[in-house]
Amino acid sequence: MKYALLCYETPDDFATRDDARRQSAYRAAHSAYLDRLKHAHVAVASVVGGAGLVAPHAATTLRLRGGSRQVLDGPYSDTKEALGGIYLIDVDNLDAALGWAEQCPTAKTGAIEVRPVMPGSG
Repeated sequence: MKYALLCYETPDDFATRDDARRQSAYRAAHSAYLDRLKHAHVAVASVVGGAGLVAPHAATTLRLRGGSRQVLDGPYSDTKEALGGIYLIDVDNLDAALGWAEQCPTAKTGAIEVRPVMPGSG
């Protein structure tokens, strides 16, 4: 079954991405995690994909209300953590997905939401 691991990061996590002194450790942690995904009992092809996202200040949120388009600069809400990226994995069950979520570097400072991917999509 395919699962999305939605990585919610703190403001400091986003700042780390932009800090040349700290970003190499951040990237290395996620690269090592991706390597573990690829080399585990999960086949290489089972790591479906993923992507890091630019910090929330670059977001634009759109809503349609009463037939009118409402556009807001920034994320949809003011929270301590914001979506920083996703991993798409294909594993046997929720317990396996939770095991991989626990190993994600973001789990140590932010949060990982594990969500099943709708059948027939992707």
